[in-house]
Amino acid sequence: MIKPTRTQATFTPPVPEARRWLDGLSFPPQRPLLNVSQAAPVDPPPAPLRRALAEAMERPELHLYGPVLGLPALREELAANWSAHYGTPISAAEVAITAGCNQAFAATIAALCGEGDEVLLPTPWYFNHRMWLDMQGVTTVPLPTDDGLLPRAETARALVTDRTRAIVLVSPNNPGGVEYPPEIMTELYDLAREKGLRLIVDETYRDFDSRSGAPHDLLSREGREDTLVQLYSFSKSYRLTGHRVGAIVTGTGLLEEVEKFLDTVTICPPQVGQYAALWGLQNLGPWVAGERSEILARGRAVADGFRKLETKGWTLRGCGAYFAYVRHPFAESSATLAPKLVRDAGILTLPGTMFMPEGDADGARHFRFAFANLDEAGITALFERLGALDWPLAARTDAA
Repeated sequence: MIKPTRTQATFTPPVPEARRWLDGLSFPPQRPLLNVSQAAPVDPPPAPLRRALAEAMERPELHLYGPVLGLPALREELAANWSAHYGTPISAAEVAITAGCNQAFAATIAALCGEGDEVLLPTPWYFNHRMWLDMQGVTTVPLPTDDGLLPRAETARALVTDRTRAIVLVSPNNPGGVEYPPEIMTELYDLAREKGLRLIVDETYRDFDSRSGAPHDLLSREGREDTLVQLYSFSKSYRLTGHRVGAIVTGTGLLEEVEKFLDTVTICPPQVGQYAALWGLQNLGPWVAGERSEILARGRAVADGFRKLETKGWTLRGCGAYFAYVRHPFAESSATLAPKLVRDAGILTLPGTMFMPEGDADGARHFRFAFANLDEAGITALFERLGALDWPLAARTDAA
């Protein structure tokens, strides 16, 4: 029997799979599709950034290979931004620019793990993290979270073996929406340092955290050069999803290994996107603050809407940044209901089964709603349509 390839060993990408549910369907103008399946801005970057990019396209160097770890000016600017935000000085040598945050994760795992090594991934997880671990031959060890969708150090400790190489966190969380309290992150950091592991903290949605100031103090802790790896994305903050610009912030020793991966895969991050990120860091602080306020307002409206649906059996498990993670009241699995939701209610969302280990019953009870692209009218329509669903309900003990 032929052994499956690494890509065959993992699952179909969830977002493209969900888009196929739209095939053959049409949605009238008076009842348009509500697409809450993907956490990506649909609007273009702000006009000043687009103008700056148009001018920059005349620069010859933007059309050539650049440094493997990114433009020095961008690395320096992000180091200064990170230092100010976290209250701890870091240098440009501790920053690498990548072709998006997914590549930042991929490069980090490639630099840290070998065949058969293990990585702890809290559930529900970001599906692309699981997919890359599969494709690297790295074993994903599910790290169950508590009732508040928070990973706990005592739970993680019981899962660590001599093959464990890292613990991965995403905060604000995708898909859960929750913001990890600093004390939980500190406990997991201490565990990682004690066991000689890396704590990988994906902070893609950092700019939409509801808390002011630094969300944790891990950068100031002893041993962080050999323990902490922070990942970041410019995609959401400046609407640069198509330009693919992300970053890794960690010790220089690990970045030497990361450089080997990046040189082999992309040679350099996209030059135009890097310039856009640099210009954004230098000029768009107030604009990003306005975007944050709008997203937080939408999150509050979504949280309020799901609380109003509690009488119909819905339960809000987490809400923040771009996401709401909710338990539904229906008898069938969310994997069955998600395509049905498109047909019956004109809502495209992802089932919890896409964020959990195969066969995990908890995934069947949940949906993730990515609400950042919904305006006030869209939010109102979402809850009107959800409230009108008359599908068979689960038994009371099943829905609890």
